Amino acid sequence: MDLAELTAKANEAVTAGGDFTKKVKFDFGDIGKLFIDGANGTADNSDGDADATISVNWDDFLKISQGAMDPTMAFMQGKLKVAGDMSVAMQLQSLMKKFA
Repeated sequence: MDLAELTAKANEAVTAGGDFTKKVKFDFGDIGKLFIDGANGTADNSDGDADATISVNWDDFLKISQGAMDPTMAFMQGKLKVAGDMSVAMQLQSLMKKFA
C-alpha cells in the first residue's frame, strides 16, 4: 500500500456524522501526510491544523494498520509520537481497522 491508496481507504472509512468527529494528521516524514477531518467526512494529504498529530515512520504505520505492531507498544518505544489531544489518538483504533 502507498500513501495514495491509504488516502483513498481513509476517505471511504471516514463519514460525515460518523463516530469519529475530530481532525487528525498523520505525519509520515518524507512520504507525506494524511489529514483526516472526521466532522466533514474527508481525508486528503493536506497539512491543516489538527486536534492531534501522529508522527510515525511509514513502515511502522503499515505494521500497526495490519495488526503486526501494537500501537501502544509503538508509542511506548517512541516509534509513534502524538502531539496535541491524546484522546483523539485513542479514538482512532476502530477507524484504523478499516484502513487494513
